[in-house]
Amino acid sequence: MIVSFDEVRRVAFRALDGGGAAPGIDDDCGWGCAWLEACGYPGLAMLVEAMEETPREQRRPSLETDAMGLDLKNVSAIFSAPNVVDMAVAKGRIFVRNVRHGLYFLPFSVRADIGIGCPVDPAFAIGGERSKNPYADKLAAAYAQGLNVNDGIWAKAYALSRAILLPENEKSRLTGAGAGLTDND
Repeated sequence: MIVSFDEVRRVAFRALDGGGAAPGIDDDCGWGCAWLEACGYPGLAMLVEAMEETPREQRRPSLETDAMGLDLKNVSAIFSAPNVVDMAVAKGRIFVRNVRHGLYFLPFSVRADIGIGCPVDPAFAIGGERSKNPYADKLAAAYAQGLNVNDGIWAKAYALSRAILLPENEKSRLTGAGAGLTDND
């Protein structure tokens, strides 16, 4: 199925927002999900896995460093990636361990022009300098032609994105949901 970059971004944002991710993380990681898909990585599959397997109370992780760096406690990076990369930029480098879905650091490290270790390992470093964006051509093609996503994964991600919506019924409309009854509302 072909969908636009922005459609993937919106579905991922809504899934994260409705699923309890921190404000800002939902929007940034929605973009990160689309970025990963555009570059040939399984952003949507990792999103679905993270939402299905991470308890809601763990979706806003504390980012306290210790002598060994940052322990992500096997909570998906989708719930912290932009903030962790910001920490790496501020400190010059950070070592992360017990990482799940470490590929979610990639779009943010590229955007920040910093290097990244092997994000599929359970522990790696983020920091240093990057001289160019090796993904620019893939991103340009994705914006122009759309993204080819797996139908089954798309259906699951889309279903998760519906959590942000209120039910379509009279009660929800009476309490302020949806459009008004006239053009002057």
